[in-house]
Amino acid sequence: MASLIFDIETLAHPLTYFDEKQQEYLFKFCKTEEERVTKIQELALSPLTASVIAIGMVNPETERGKVVYLSDEVSSEKNENENIEFLAVKEEREILSTFWNDVKHFDQIITFNGRGFDCPFLMVRSAVLSVKPTRNLMPYRYDTKYHCDLLEQLTFYNATRRFSLDFYCKSFGIQSPKESGITGLELPALYEQKRFREIAEYCIGDVLATSQLYKRWKEFIALETS
Repeated sequence: MASLIFDIETLAHPLTYFDEKQQEYLFKFCKTEEERVTKIQELALSPLTASVIAIGMVNPETERGKVVYLSDEVSSEKNENENIEFLAVKEEREILSTFWNDVKHFDQIITFNGRGFDCPFLMVRSAVLSVKPTRNLMPYRYDTKYHCDLLEQLTFYNATRRFSLDFYCKSFGIQSPKESGITGLELPALYEQKRFREIAEYCIGDVLATSQLYKRWKEFIALETS
């Protein structure tokens, strides 16, 4: 069974994207400037207030994959190990179309908190941009055959506490992508500075770490029951 691990990076729309009524709606419960700043950061979490700027994809069996990301120039190149393609495009629609074209060739998708974020974001964002999906990313929750969300599996469907990918990686002795010094909060600044390749590397780093975590889960936790 062919599997694909993926992760997305998103960027909130500038406030000028929204009309007066929309801004009033977004900030109507903010009473302080601190609450307003927090709300602005949260805009990146919704497909109605943010866009996809990168999607990383890797086959855990071969460790080969690609990351397609927004840039001001179109390009395609491999990393030094020749196993990851860095595909730069100029339109968000191209990112989504590339993802849907690739994911249809795999039987199973693997994510970290994909059911809580990546998958619904991609489904709705694609609809907003009139990009047609090639599969349902939100199948039956309690069967990992088609979608294995590692966060749900490692918490046994929220029976135990949830931790970040960084925390799980460090606990399992896996190199965390956060060790590069970049976090999700820094993506807006990187994008503003046109450091697009760094965003792509951050994205694929999350995917490769998820791949290692998946292999540990599969070997030691996902045991067949008689």
